Amino acid sequence: LEIDTGGPDGVVRYDRAGVLDTPYGELSLWWIAAYGGGLFLPVRDATCGPESYGGGRYLTDTVKGTHGRGVVRLAADRVRLDFNYLYNPSCAYDDQWLCPLAPPENRVPAAIRAGELKYH
Repeated sequence: LEIDTGGPDGVVRYDRAGVLDTPYGELSLWWIAAYGGGLFLPVRDATCGPESYGGGRYLTDTVKGTHGRGVVRLAADRVRLDFNYLYNPSCAYDDQWLCPLAPPENRVPAAIRAGELKYH
């Protein structure tokens, strides 16, 4: 998956690292091939729109200082997801940012009432 950010970062590449079996159904986990690399899980749930950013929220584990929060790799075939670390993307706060949306396979009908909600 390649997304043109429209800004100085240019095109950012995401590679599917795996498909996770979660209480909310299967979710695709991605590897960010930019910013030093890291795991990335975009998700859109029933809170998106009324309670959190409409496009979805993110969990990450990257070299940008989020190691050990959100997505933690336990072994080659296991990760732990902590939805308490879900956060709204930059574009939730400023229209100048372009953010990747959760792909269709990461849209869940349930409300994940954890993590960051709307900023007022």
